[in-house]
Amino acid sequence: MRILGINALFHDPAAALVVDGRTVAAAEEERFSRRKHGKRPVPFSAWEVPELSARWCLEYAGVRPQELDAVAYSFDPKLARPARDMGLNDPWDPLRLEYARRAPEFLAEALPGLDPDQVVFVPHHVAHAASAGPASPHPDNDVLVLDGRGEAASHLAGRYRDGKLDTLATQALPHSLGLVYEELTEHLGFLRSSDEYKVMALASYGTPRHLERLREYVHATGDGGFAAHGVDWAALAPPRAKDEPWTRVHADLAASAQAVLEETLLDLVHWLHREAGGEALTMAGGVALNCVANSAIAARGPYRHVWVQPAAGDAGTALGAALHVVGQAETPQPMPGADLGRGWDEAELRDWLDRAGVPYDRPDDIAEAVAETLARDGVVAWFQGRSEYGPRALGHRSLLAHPGRAENLERLNNVKGREEFRPVAPMVLADRAAEIFDGPMPSPYMLFVHDVAEEWRDRIPAVVHVDGTARIQTVEERREPLVARMLGAFERRTGLPVVVNTSLNTAGRPMVDDPRDALECFGSAPVDLLAIGPYAVRRGKAYA
Repeated sequence: MRILGINALFHDPAAALVVDGRTVAAAEEERFSRRKHGKRPVPFSAWEVPELSARWCLEYAGVRPQELDAVAYSFDPKLARPARDMGLNDPWDPLRLEYARRAPEFLAEALPGLDPDQVVFVPHHVAHAASAGPASPHPDNDVLVLDGRGEAASHLAGRYRDGKLDTLATQALPHSLGLVYEELTEHLGFLRSSDEYKVMALASYGTPRHLERLREYVHATGDGGFAAHGVDWAALAPPRAKDEPWTRVHADLAASAQAVLEETLLDLVHWLHREAGGEALTMAGGVALNCVANSAIAARGPYRHVWVQPAAGDAGTALGAALHVVGQAETPQPMPGADLGRGWDEAELRDWLDRAGVPYDRPDDIAEAVAETLARDGVVAWFQGRSEYGPRALGHRSLLAHPGRAENLERLNNVKGREEFRPVAPMVLADRAAEIFDGPMPSPYMLFVHDVAEEWRDRIPAVVHVDGTARIQTVEERREPLVARMLGAFERRTGLPVVVNTSLNTAGRPMVDDPRDALECFGSAPVDLLAIGPYAVRRGKAYA
């Protein structure tokens, strides 16, 4: 079977291709269009489909549109209700639903040769669930989905047994943990449906002094659902203008919202475990990108294993929709990793560099060359292999730096044009991680936070957040031999088994995806070395 999955309706449009139960390719439209998140989540953009990423997925696998067995679209308009009936203030929502109903036409136009009758609608939260349960390494698992909204709900709790989903609870709109967090994001002067991770980072600087008040609006209801609606944010703290400095008042509000979110999630997880009784919990939906809450679930929840889809936001529903359709006929294989996007071989990269006219060389070992630059406190743009699916840079499209220099946090945030309170992350070999970090292991997708051991905090200050934690990526040599070799080479030079890893992009821009993006980013930012495949482009030589 050849199943193409599509996410298009709200935000983070994406495509994924599953062939004979195996995930072959998955990519987000933003990486091709260079529009952050692909588009804004407004009804007027709902007609847009991820034609660039969908075409690439098919081309990569050598599949023509007419050869597809189905196209799975991650929203079912037949299940939707009018926004006003759900307590949502969105007068243009009927336009969004009309565009969803016409998605087969839009897809057939974008992919010539596709029969629109091949398009099937998969309920939004079922697609989220299928991106987690069947994709995880745990065949039987309990699944929790939480996001802003789907057709008429914001949540799904269920279990996968023998590859089949049994839904145990849903939460009807307007109650939505995702929408509450989005509202707070906007109130704090950040971009809604985009910058929620900034609120999570800011929360570490505050005290949850509004927790009691927030519990009146946000809490579990004991039946697998929750209340989350109607918060008067202005009564708790004044709004922050976009360009206004943040204060302790804003940090306290963020900390309070983060605390009530974690409490509610823990209640939901304990309820699900009582009802389903599995050993493994899988998670998806935008709320599952809150790595602080994920760590609370792993530490204080009842599950032995917690696995989070690395593309947990709406982009992941493209893969989930495809896996759900596959699962009706056969058992899909677990997700092989997050490196499911575009890649280039050595000859192709050399052609890009030659056309760009930049001086470059080919070191005996690019890993050693990078380690040497990092040990001398240089910043490295790292472009290797296939790009990542999801919002995290996982050693394929990364900016790397020395973790032992505290000033490198500010330095990287300046390079990227980010807020000063934003942390950067450490990558570490999996077999060394437990010496330095305490938390869920392994952690290959940067979806949990870990306490940094006291004796290491002064040794790797650039990656230690204000609360003494770090969002780590553990690296297995079997899966990432080049990254592992670079980490080993850096430790030989510095005695530190950790390297700073943040996404290869600048503020407001999608993560670098192709060689042109890498060269443009290198040319516009104070980066010392671009490691692109086996080749090295050095600042002094390229821009003398």
